[in-house]
Amino acid sequence: MELKNYETVFILTPVLSDVQMKDTVEKFKKTLTDNDAEIVNEENWGLKKLAYPIQHKSTGFYNLFEFKASPDTIATLEVEYKRDEKILRFITTVLDKHALEYNIKRRKGEFNKKPEVKEEQK
Repeated sequence: MELKNYETVFILTPVLSDVQMKDTVEKFKKTLTDNDAEIVNEENWGLKKLAYPIQHKSTGFYNLFEFKASPDTIATLEVEYKRDEKILRFITTVLDKHALEYNIKRRKGEFNKKPEVKEEQK
């Protein structure tokens, strides 16, 4: 079966300790690797304010995984998300070639670089 490129972002409840948060992230990472997914990138975006309250909470811990997997793996991962009460929200998307290029540039930090200013010669 052909592997596709995916990206998943999930928001954890803010009442977790650092240890609980890391354990939960590791649990989802293990779900992916146990289902033969190859994790390309993992990011912890930290505690962020939510656009609107979810379950009476106004903040949450954001995490991102970029990975290659079969479509069956996504179903398994999302069932795990739904079963875990620590998850406020999640979204998983398939990445097309343009999204892959964008993510590579973003990881390299190409969007954070300031443009070079050329000095005019007199």
